[in-house]
Amino acid sequence: MRAVWLREFGGPEVLVAGEAPDPVPGPGEVLVEVAFVNVTFVETQFRASGFGPARATLPMIPGNGVGGVISKVGDGADLSLVGRRVVTSTGGSGGYAQRAAVDADLVFAVPDALSLDAAVALLADGRTATGLVHAAAVTPGDRVLVEAAAGGVGSLLVQLAKAAGAEVIAAAGSAAKLAHARELGADVAVDYTAPGWASTVGPLDVVFDGVGGDIGTTAFGLLRPGGRMAVYGLASGTWAQVSEEDAHSRDVTLIHSLGDAAAMRAFTESALAAASAGQLTPVIGQRFPLSAAADAHAAMESRGTVGKTLLVA
Repeated sequence: MRAVWLREFGGPEVLVAGEAPDPVPGPGEVLVEVAFVNVTFVETQFRASGFGPARATLPMIPGNGVGGVISKVGDGADLSLVGRRVVTSTGGSGGYAQRAAVDADLVFAVPDALSLDAAVALLADGRTATGLVHAAAVTPGDRVLVEAAAGGVGSLLVQLAKAAGAEVIAAAGSAAKLAHARELGADVAVDYTAPGWASTVGPLDVVFDGVGGDIGTTAFGLLRPGGRMAVYGLASGTWAQVSEEDAHSRDVTLIHSLGDAAAMRAFTESALAAASAGQLTPVIGQRFPLSAAADAHAAMESRGTVGKTLLVA
């Protein structure tokens, strides 16, 4: 099968397309004929430096989220799964490929009313955004700041927070991205690359911090007593400089965890159901052939992408 190999850490060019053995589903596993691959910003950081939740043994096929049709099952797996459209995580490797063997218990059936590419776009970002809004307990009237509001998670947070009755302030880094956030329902849009951007925002009840660094730190300073700051990413390369002591002194709750595996599964199912019902729309801003994974990473690192980036297998 065709796959993309990571043999050394470095720039996007270290992602090289080539051949790989077809995976064989083991006991309790299924084989997915991959149609679309989810690409996340965290994967660009991992490719560059090996940064991630676990150490990798190179060479490897990166990628953690795929969608496709189940073609085979291993011993002990339900034979009726063959032919099902599913999305699934691979466990952190093996996703940038035409086929993937995964635990049958980890797959999510794609609702009939939802396209497979939309389901893949929701696999990671949908569960994250849904979990963040739940954890932050967004309620009607809250003033909510969404950082990186035109990104994969951010574009969903704008929609979910607005649906919860919040006043949504979208923060992004270009006029095009700000316009996009307004189209998704943001009440206010601010360019957080502009000097003094925070002075135009006003007091906040909730901050969704996917950027970190100076932007996340500044956003924390806008929270009023009783506010909540959900920290889920560091697109800037560093976490926001906010300690638990800082938060306690200002009566602000820091949120770092969205729950256990069961909770994350429920959030994924909720996002898929909402999208199937037309209540949540993943934004797929760009698609690249599987063999052009390096170009996908370069585009994401340029900060010029909007919404979700997918590879087409």
